[in-house]
Amino acid sequence: MSKRFGQNFLVSRSARERILAELKAEAGMRVWEIGPGIGSMTALALDAGLEVTAFEIDYGFSRLLKRHFGERPGFRLVEGDFVDTWKAEGEASGAPERIFGNLPYNAANAIVASVIEGGLLPPRMIFTVQKEAGQRITASPGSKDYSAFSVLCSSACRSKLAFDLGSSSFWPAPRVTSTVVRMERRSDPVAADDRPGFSTFVRALFSSRRKTLRNNLKAASQSLGPILGRGADPDVEIIGVLAALGIRDDVRAEALRPEELASVFAGLKAAGAGSIRS
Repeated sequence: MSKRFGQNFLVSRSARERILAELKAEAGMRVWEIGPGIGSMTALALDAGLEVTAFEIDYGFSRLLKRHFGERPGFRLVEGDFVDTWKAEGEASGAPERIFGNLPYNAANAIVASVIEGGLLPPRMIFTVQKEAGQRITASPGSKDYSAFSVLCSSACRSKLAFDLGSSSFWPAPRVTSTVVRMERRSDPVAADDRPGFSTFVRALFSSRRKTLRNNLKAASQSLGPILGRGADPDVEIIGVLAALGIRDDVRAEALRPEELASVFAGLKAAGAGSIRS
């Protein structure tokens, strides 16, 4: 085991079975597993008749997975960091119908953001994460956990905390509570091509939580120029777009729903493109 990969193995079979049930996957479905480790969840998924592509960053565990599952029909192993390898795998073999994984605590946000920003959005994803990360994924406007990451997740998925897992479910036992998060693709997600820009935009809005949405946008107008387009007076555009949407210009980003922030993004992008054309 390697400390830098934040490895905690899910040793509770009942927990693994509950996670598999949350997938709602039927035999023959193509699923991706992130961080299979020694393959306990992998075995359950293969036994259920799923086509499993497993992404493993630890080459020692990769050798173990090859030994245990290399000859099993429906199993494929991708070695290396999931964030660095999934796009090539998707282009080569097609997108999955489900994604699941017991995510390393120190990399969970980056993994989930990579999937959403990269345009990969299967109907359902089930992730085991540190409870605090799960609360950020599912946070509502105005709550202490609501952040740019919350908005990114909610712009593409309907997310819900499925159930908690105590430290005794893992080995070695972590000093935190874990939670299983269910993420289902929205019927109206932010367009795939817009998600990287929207993510950058939202991070700017939450860069200083004490500032209003308008002031954060003004401060970031130059860096956001390549995404939104540059008008003659960015502040005039900001005021105009907020007024058109019925949003006060003294509101903070944390008070707005992801749908409202997506509307602000779309409005500023359209206004900036119009200024460039003129």
